[in-house]
Amino acid sequence: MKRHPLTPKQRTVFEYLKQAVQQTGTAPSLRAAAADLSTSHAAVAQILKTLEDKQYIRRQGRYSRTIHILDPSGDPALQHRQVPIIGNITAGLPMYAQQEWEGSILVDAALYPDPDLFALRVHGFSMKDAGILDQDIAICRPRQYARDREIIVALIHSEEATVKRFFLHRDGIELRPENPEFRPRVYDFDEVLVQGKVIGIIRPPQGMEI
Repeated sequence: MKRHPLTPKQRTVFEYLKQAVQQTGTAPSLRAAAADLSTSHAAVAQILKTLEDKQYIRRQGRYSRTIHILDPSGDPALQHRQVPIIGNITAGLPMYAQQEWEGSILVDAALYPDPDLFALRVHGFSMKDAGILDQDIAICRPRQYARDREIIVALIHSEEATVKRFFLHRDGIELRPENPEFRPRVYDFDEVLVQGKVIGIIRPPQGMEI
């Protein structure tokens, strides 16, 4: 099925909807979408109708917030799965590892097929040059080892968790930030326990809660 192309404004709304549906399972309200996209309620409503007419989305009832993102064949494109958010982690100074679950996040099962993934909310900006920002959700594959240059979740001194780029040296383990305002640190081998590899980052749309 060949679909009509989207205008830049329509594409912006469509990508916004895809991200919102992926993360929460439902579309934001028209009021929330209008605020996030800095446009009017009426403009969002009109673009939603156009996206449906062009077969990029399918709404479940006129007033339902359940929106299906369609692939080019007209079938729902996203299959979701829940990944538990097990706590916070810093992209700055290490912080105490919180083991309590903080709910879960919906992810695209095609992008994240691993069965045992976990997620962590990032605080801080030490990894900003790697595209990891404050309040991002890091999707992680559990692992107790790492290879050079991988971005990992590490537990330091059995209690402080951090996300950094990993380097193995003869005299220890280097955890390197991706921000020149932060310095790399080298730890003894017995001071660092690798918890997992960061395999993806999800950024909530501005103004939305997970």
